[in-house]
Amino acid sequence: MDLTTAKHILGDFDDALRTMRDTVLMMASLTERLLASANESLSARSFEACERVIADDAEIDMLEKSVDEAGVAILVRFQPLANDLREVVAAMKVSTNLERVGDQAVGIARRARRLNESLALPETDRLVKMCRVAADIFRDSIRSYADRDEGLARGLKERDRELDAMHHAYIDQLTARMAEDTGRIRDYLDLVLMARNLERVGDHATNIAEDAVFAASAEDIRHTTPPPGA
Repeated sequence: MDLTTAKHILGDFDDALRTMRDTVLMMASLTERLLASANESLSARSFEACERVIADDAEIDMLEKSVDEAGVAILVRFQPLANDLREVVAAMKVSTNLERVGDQAVGIARRARRLNESLALPETDRLVKMCRVAADIFRDSIRSYADRDEGLARGLKERDRELDAMHHAYIDQLTARMAEDTGRIRDYLDLVLMARNLERVGDHATNIAEDAVFAASAEDIRHTTPPPGA
C-alpha cells in the first residue's frame, strides 16, 4: 500500500468515526431533552410534555440503529485496533444506553399522563426532585463521554448510589401511603413505577460513564466499589 492510499484510508476512517461519535452526541442531546420533558410532565402536570416525550422517542430509536450500522461498517471495513477499536465499541454501547434512557423517559411520561388525570398527590414533589437528580447524573455521564473526562466519570457511581438510596426511601413512603389511602392505590403504584424508571436512568448513566473510562484508558471499572473514604 502506498503512502497516498494509506492516508486516504486513514482519512476515511477518521471521518467515519467522527460521524458516528457526532450521531451519538446528537442522540444524547435528544435523550436529555426527553428527560427534561418527562420532568415537566410531572412538575407542571403537562399533557403536552407527555406527548412530546412519546413522539420524540422514535427519533432516538432511529439514531441508535444508525450508530449500530455505522459501527459495524467501521469494524468490517477498517478493522480498527487498540484505541480506535475501543472508541467504536464505546460509542455503540453508549447509544444502547441512551436508547434505554429514552425508554425510561417514555415510561414516566405515560404514567404521568394517567396520573395527571387525577387530583395532584403531594408525594409527586419528591419524585420531581428525584427526576432532577437522575437528569443531573445523566448529563454528567454524557459530559464525561464527550470530554473524555475520567475523573467526572469515576465520580458518578457514588452519585448513583445516592439516587438508589432516595429511591428506596421513596418506595417505603409510598408503601405506607398505600396502606393509609387505599382509594388511590393505582396512583401510588404509578409513582412507584416512575421512581423505578428514574433509578434505571441512574444505572444507564453509570454504564455510560464506565464506557467513557474504557474508551479513554482501556480500564474496566464495572463491578468495582470505591475505596473506603472515597
